[in-house]
Amino acid sequence: MRRLLPEPTELDDDALAEAYRVPAGRFARVNFVASLDGAVTVDGRSAGLGSPGDRRVFRLLRALADVVLVGHGTAAGEGYRPVTADSPVGRLRGALGRTPVMPVAVVSRRASLDPRSDLVTRATARTILVTCAAADADRRAALAAAGAEVLVCGDDDVDLPAALHALADRGLEQVVCEGGPQLLHGALTAGVVDELDLSVSPALVGGQARLLGGALPGPARLALHQVLEEDGMLFTRYTVGDATLR
Repeated sequence: MRRLLPEPTELDDDALAEAYRVPAGRFARVNFVASLDGAVTVDGRSAGLGSPGDRRVFRLLRALADVVLVGHGTAAGEGYRPVTADSPVGRLRGALGRTPVMPVAVVSRRASLDPRSDLVTRATARTILVTCAAADADRRAALAAAGAEVLVCGDDDVDLPAALHALADRGLEQVVCEGGPQLLHGALTAGVVDELDLSVSPALVGGQARLLGGALPGPARLALHQVLEEDGMLFTRYTVGDATLR
């Protein structure tokens, strides 16, 4: 993989990890892959837009984070599983001197996560359900009984700033959010995104699944920080608002 911006150079694995590190403390980055026309899936899955380089970046961002934040629809549609010590991400985390396992936090206003799913029952680091007080109490209780940690953040909808505070209180300060578009929209609207890591696939897809499905209250102002390239795919880092990077 080569860096085009800021200084052009070839990147080995160690240099790639350094290219994506952020300062210690609270930080929320969003990681997406999209086509040139803004599509985020092919036949309902993001894998159709990916590449070996995209998978490397995906695993690296997980390896550098404390927790994965994802909407329930994306977790279900993409077949999310726990991050285990013997998984590619777990091994990479170990190589970087980090705890091999990490939790996945699933956002669902209705507490729709299946308590029988592998994401709950096979997790070494407890899966976290982020929901709200309006979610069915029996669903929340069933998930807690199955081993998930249930965070109630907000009354009628999930309060994302409160959710990130609750995660930080548990030592989960560095967050990588993997979508989907509805969660990205909510996070941008709430002003909790520090960075957008966007892999741009050299493809045109069409269809309805877009990076943002609806208008924001106002444009989110981004600043380009880094551009990498491999096999025609671009890997960009944008800071959002007043966020700063070292």
